[in-house]
Amino acid sequence: MPEETRERVRRLAASSTDGMSWFEDLYREADGDVAQVPWADRRPNRNLVSWLDREKPKGRGIKTLVVGCGLGDDAELLARWQFDVTAFDLSPTAIDWCRRRYPSTSVKYVQSDLFNPPGEWIGGWNFVFEAYTVQPLPMSLRERALDAVARLVAPGGRLLFICRGREEYDPTDGPPPWPLTYADMSRLSEVGGLRATSFEDYLDDEEPPVRRFRAVYHRD
Repeated sequence: MPEETRERVRRLAASSTDGMSWFEDLYREADGDVAQVPWADRRPNRNLVSWLDREKPKGRGIKTLVVGCGLGDDAELLARWQFDVTAFDLSPTAIDWCRRRYPSTSVKYVQSDLFNPPGEWIGGWNFVFEAYTVQPLPMSLRERALDAVARLVAPGGRLLFICRGREEYDPTDGPPPWPLTYADMSRLSEVGGLRATSFEDYLDDEEPPVRRFRAVYHRD
């Protein structure tokens, strides 16, 4: 992340009283310039792409929720795999941006709050995709956010979770994102009631490489 962008993220995050409102501030300040959104690559998450290419899931008719969809690239990719996709973001500006980017999409873009979703969303999704939404939230909200993600998964459903990874002793100073630990991830099982069926801890192909966790959880 360029230093100018890093400073901007630091400024916005520090000015947020609830640890979340700064996302809307960032999208609004970007004023339609994708380059001003540091996590917007104009392409789907490469770690999602490689998982789909490897696993080749049958998406047709699978009721799917994308958490913190940003500008919609991941949601659109899952739709191309024939998943029945709803994608939400806290930022209304981001959601409006998605609808303008993809005017003919089959994806249902919705403004919503992970901590206060529609009641029918709880336990309502056969497939939930979460990437990089929990990690920029303040540490004080991390456990609550993980619990909120887990609650979305229906009985028999699964969660694909992708994030930056770190050891417990690694520093967490500096601007977000703050990587997750094994202990963080274990909460999805120990509190969220999900069963981990795969867990990958690897270095991605960025330059320099970034440590990632990519895990799949099922609700029995």
